[in-house]
Amino acid sequence: MKIAMLLIPLVLILIIWVVASYNSLVRVNIAADEAFAQIEVQLKRRADLIPNLVETVKGYATHEKSTLDAVISARAKATSASGVADVAAADGQLTTALRGLLAVAESYPDLKASANFLSLQEELSTTENKVAFARQFYNDTVRSLNQAVKTFPSSLFAGMAKVSARAFYEIENPTDRNVPNVKF
Repeated sequence: MKIAMLLIPLVLILIIWVVASYNSLVRVNIAADEAFAQIEVQLKRRADLIPNLVETVKGYATHEKSTLDAVISARAKATSASGVADVAAADGQLTTALRGLLAVAESYPDLKASANFLSLQEELSTTENKVAFARQFYNDTVRSLNQAVKTFPSSLFAGMAKVSARAFYEIENPTDRNVPNVKF
């Protein structure tokens, strides 16, 4: 009788601990899904801005067709990418193409002075900041998830919760990691 009285609280504590560990893994897995979805939302927002930006530049820079085509092609790849690695690769290509487009814009003083272009450029800049924040948030969430999946005791429940380690959102092109050279 005394042993049963001692075992019942221990079994209850063990059950509560298992449920709490399982639920914690599920919550962090859902948070990682949400964080990746936020990256996709911001990338979609950026992709939606690009046609307007391209059309604005087209009006001023008619002989810059290859640059405009590169942006349009990169946007198409970015909107059809899925999965962390594919999205990151397409994101890197689009970022490079946009840099080329903005560099072209520097050659056209009338374009740089256009209110429409300035507004689009400002919105693109704001969106890029949001994309960067979403990437950072995703990687922070993935770090927490990976720690939970790989450390004891939660690693005991990862398989049961159908939760596994995830890849970080990394920039594929090493030159995109370099700090840009700004000249005045």
